[in-house]
Amino acid sequence: MNIFRFCALSLLTVALLAPAANAGEKKLMHCFAFTPIKGATQADWDNFYKATDQLPKKIRGVSHVWYGKLASPMGHGDTAREYGVCMEMADQATLDAYGKAPYHDEWKKAYEKVRVEGTTTFNILGQ
Repeated sequence: MNIFRFCALSLLTVALLAPAANAGEKKLMHCFAFTPIKGATQADWDNFYKATDQLPKKIRGVSHVWYGKLASPMGHGDTAREYGVCMEMADQATLDAYGKAPYHDEWKKAYEKVRVEGTTTFNILGQ
């Protein structure tokens, strides 16, 4: 078998097996939706985004974060949860420790400037 054919077959094998490698993720996804404060400034939002981006660097076991405006707001009484955050975490122990981490208090100060008190929270356990 020539080198070109070997490389082509190797790439094809990797391409076919890559989706299976990520299927059934074993990590935990911690997500919450919130109602924004109408008077939050752009600086408040920028600080929140910056602080949220730091979570994987500052809290052990948090590997990635997503945040933004929800595609479809979630109703909650007379208000709507319009924004959300999801944090990919290593496991349940990470979630248990996350709220006690020193950086969590710093992050929460930025978060509280953009959201109305209360969230809709859920956790997805990997299989």
